[in-house]
Amino acid sequence: MTTTTPARGRRRAPSRMERAAGRAAAFQKPRVILALLLLLALTSVMLLDGYLRSEIGNDARVRDGAAYDKVPSRILDGGPLLTFDHGTATTQSVPDRTIVLTFDDGPTATWTPQVLKVLEENDVDATFFMVGSMISRYPGVVKSLVKQGNEVGIHTFTHVDLSYQSAARLQRELKQTQLALAGAAGVTTTLFRAPYSSEIDAVDNYSWPVYQEIGDLGYTSVFVDTDSDDWKKPGVSKIVRWATPKKNKGAIVLMHDAGGDRSQTVSALGTYIKKMKAKGYTFTTVSGAQAMLNGNRSGVSRQSGSAGAGAGASAGAGIGGTGAAQAAQHQAAGATLYEGRALVYAVAVAEWVVPALSWFLLVVGIAVMGRFGMMLVLARRHHRQRNRGRGKGARGGGRFSWGPAVTRPVSVIVPAYNEKECIANTLRSLAKSTHPIEIVVVDDGSDDNTSEIAESLGMPNVRVVRQENAGKPAALNNGVRTARHDIVVMMDGDTVFEPDAVHQLVQPFADPEIGAVAGNAKVGNRTTLIGAWQHIEYVMGFNLDRRMYDLLRCMPTIPGAIGAFRRDAVLGVGGMSEDTLAEDTDITIALHRAGWRVVYQEHARAWTEAPGSLRQLWSQRYRWSYGTMQALWKHRKSLTDKGPSGRFGRVGMPLVVLFQIVTPVFAPLIDVFTGYSMVFVDFRAALLAWLAVLAVQLVCAAYAFRLDREKYRYLAMLPLQQLAYRQMMYLVLIHSCVTALTGGRLRWQKLKRTGEVGTPAGAGR
Repeated sequence: MTTTTPARGRRRAPSRMERAAGRAAAFQKPRVILALLLLLALTSVMLLDGYLRSEIGNDARVRDGAAYDKVPSRILDGGPLLTFDHGTATTQSVPDRTIVLTFDDGPTATWTPQVLKVLEENDVDATFFMVGSMISRYPGVVKSLVKQGNEVGIHTFTHVDLSYQSAARLQRELKQTQLALAGAAGVTTTLFRAPYSSEIDAVDNYSWPVYQEIGDLGYTSVFVDTDSDDWKKPGVSKIVRWATPKKNKGAIVLMHDAGGDRSQTVSALGTYIKKMKAKGYTFTTVSGAQAMLNGNRSGVSRQSGSAGAGAGASAGAGIGGTGAAQAAQHQAAGATLYEGRALVYAVAVAEWVVPALSWFLLVVGIAVMGRFGMMLVLARRHHRQRNRGRGKGARGGGRFSWGPAVTRPVSVIVPAYNEKECIANTLRSLAKSTHPIEIVVVDDGSDDNTSEIAESLGMPNVRVVRQENAGKPAALNNGVRTARHDIVVMMDGDTVFEPDAVHQLVQPFADPEIGAVAGNAKVGNRTTLIGAWQHIEYVMGFNLDRRMYDLLRCMPTIPGAIGAFRRDAVLGVGGMSEDTLAEDTDITIALHRAGWRVVYQEHARAWTEAPGSLRQLWSQRYRWSYGTMQALWKHRKSLTDKGPSGRFGRVGMPLVVLFQIVTPVFAPLIDVFTGYSMVFVDFRAALLAWLAVLAVQLVCAAYAFRLDREKYRYLAMLPLQQLAYRQMMYLVLIHSCVTALTGGRLRWQKLKRTGEVGTPAGAGR
């Protein structure tokens, strides 16, 4: 190999690999930010939906029985219309034989349209005091309501008792409801009715300052004269009777178009209108009643027949075409209009996204639980099948065998790039092999004396092949071409084998249908927290996932740390491809499509050095995830193929896509839903649900540890793994998905090694 030394005093030009790594790093940060922004957006949608449904910021306190000595007696004895003129409170009563129908708590998609239909059939307008959160959820209903000639008022955004709230909360409740009205119907209003209010004589020392502040903002507070108590569902006749004012007096009548089953209200409404008209009553809106009190009777009701006339029209009101009957409404414009539309659009997104995600996550949850069950069943079956006749106390039925023992020599290929910390341990572990082997170390352009260290060990069965730096796939292909035997074992330069690992790994080749074998890779540096988390992941992944895939004959990946192949099979599919970053997944799928069977050999154990820092872990898993997606996309035609290729495409590929991509991508939302439920909905129920899922995972992990004869003490870290490590893996996968969707490409990335994984001390540690 030729080495070029840069001239003194001159800056060395970056290599091709360094330039590629720089481009990759430049692309990664924006994609991480995009992935986090996507998760933040979905979280925001959930919070908005929860706010609309009063799960966030909900205050169910309702004041009752408070003193009223600070409220002026003229107010308590006054009419139901309360206004403030330069700080002076004034009340008014509805004229005799006049009814102002008011409806609270809506709108709803079910009952409000039915109420509107009855009003339209009877040529009557009404005033609807609407909750802002409901307005934003049903903007179409509000728009139809205003267009029909009805009037709207504010009933706060979240239906809270304002006497308990701060001034800032009061302002927010009013502004948000105005924005909702502007976005839904293009109007704002100066009418207000407080939740849980009734007749004006119920104003107390706590609510009076609230009404004063609201009046100073230019609102008219509307109380009631007659309460139908329709929310009690007393029956049609009682609703009609209770809503009827006494002695032909005028009245503001309270009914509801939301808050439960309002079928009795709808049924009573038509009867009530006909009854009151027969008595000579006129129906109008709050604004219409105020116009009548001010001496303007034109345009105050449909019966008057002069729509659009009067002071209300000249004041810029009349939205909907009834003049003074809608004088409290004004055309929304400017920032209010556009902010309102944005609110309505955001709510529409939340109304669609959150239920859809809820159902989707329910399906995913069921699928995940089903997968856990299937893994346990198939893992047990796999273990019993492959370990039949092994160990003490083995029962009858015959010892499991792949066929005649494979004893012929095999080639072990060790691709190495700057592995000076690990290469000696790797080769010394191979020197203890109980199976005859030749070792081919392919030095992929290392600049840290890796090849010199390998040669200095003086092992007679070790050959060092040097090549220009071209990447791991090229190094493996070079090793396959120079291998002298028909079976090749591939491993990483930082991995150490147990003495019988190679012998165990090649035994399945006694079956001529088998083209490749996956070994059992174990984490050697498990003493750290990150290492222990990866140890749990490796044990569960190999002992459950690979056993399941083995029996289903759709093994998706032969680990780069320990795998064996028929040399002819590898060459027959074109060798290790550079098309993806996951060459091990790529070659495994290619072998499936070529008709070879791929199996898992649990007794062939190798110990690998897992990433020792979060940064290295992110880099490794990012490459794995992105490479897996590349490999699946490359082999997507297997979905429609016939034979073994089609079997993998229709069995293995959906399993990998569903459980290694789709489910982990949406898993953060499950955690967000869980956290949201704990904080805003039902802490106990959400915590129990999370603990139940954790218990299922703990059972699966414990069974995997039992199969691999591992110490259970590491399982104590499983809860913390679910809270921290798993979240990082989700973000890595989301990052990979964003990279795939944006068309980015990455090169193979070298991890920093320490060489701390030495000769394995055996399983179970």
